[in-house]
This record gives sequence, C-alpha cells and structure tokens, in this order.
Amino acid sequence: MSKALIKGSLSDTANGRTLAESFLSADAILIVDMSGSMACEDAPGGIARWDAAEAELTRLQKENPGKLAVIAFSSTVEFCPTGIPPHLGGGTDMAAALRFVKPADGTGVKFILISDGEPDDKMAVLNVAHSFESKIDTVYIGPEGGDGAAFLSKLAKQSGGVFAQSNAPGMMGESVTLLLRASA
Repeated sequence: MSKALIKGSLSDTANGRTLAESFLSADAILIVDMSGSMACEDAPGGIARWDAAEAELTRLQKENPGKLAVIAFSSTVEFCPTGIPPHLGGGTDMAAALRFVKPADGTGVKFILISDGEPDDKMAVLNVAHSFESKIDTVYIGPEGGDGAAFLSKLAKQSGGVFAQSNAPGMMGESVTLLLRASA
C-alpha cells in the first residue's frame, strides 16, 4: 500500500485545524502493532499481517472520518496522522506505546490496542496499564491459538476493557467496529 493520505484520517479531515486539535477530537486511539512479526504472511490471501491491518485501517477511517487516531508501535512508537502506520519491524514495546498515549488518558477517548503477539516486557505493560484511568480494549490479530491472545485478554480485563479476537491474522475491522459501537 502507498503511504498516501488516507480518506478519513486525521490529516485528511483537519479542515484548517492543527493536528493536535484533530487528535483531541478523535473518539478512539488505535494503538497498532507494527513489529517484525506483523510481516508474517498468514493473513487471508497469503498477505502479510501488516498489509491486512493497513487495509482494515483504511476502511475503518473511511467509515469513521476524523474519529480515529492511529499510533504504530514496535521497538519505537509513531503517531500516524495520515492514517497508515509504517512497517516498523523490530520488537513489541507495548509499554512504550501505552506511555505514548497516556497524556490522553481520562479525556473520554477510547483506547484500542491491536496486536498479534506478546510484548517484550509483560510486567511493564501491566504496570503502565494499571496507571490508566481509562479502560483499554484489546484486539488479538495473530494466528488462532497464539500466545499473545491470553496476554491481551489479561490486559483488557485488568483495565476494565474488552478483549476481542479477530477471525483471521491481521484482520481487525469487525472487532474494532464492535468496540467503537459499544462506546457510542
């Protein structure tokens, strides 16, 4: 997929507002795993998980224009105002991703963490999540029976959030849509 501006992304819908103002008007922050394991080509059609995730993010933003902020994480964390996360590769520093979005905690925005695997440091993730006032919903987009599902379920439960599991690797759209409707 190209790294062009995605229809419905925060940059696309800014309409003269700053990116900060657009970010503050988002209903949900999608915290999307773009670590090395997302390159695995087991998503429907034999494509990489991150390619499937990009297609899902494109659709979700078109359906919810200006309402979804996208944050990508791996060993690093990046805000993605154009709507498409870069293929970062590397590890799964979920704790850093939660620390990155922490300033939006308690503002009424919904947090949805989307991942296919286990974090680099489970205890660090749980400690950061414990400091959140807001709930953290999680969506597992790895292979059926993968080890990451149990951890994401635990993370959601600890924060009072909801755990969802996609029907195929890389596919998150249906789960995210249900989570977004649950808060409406």
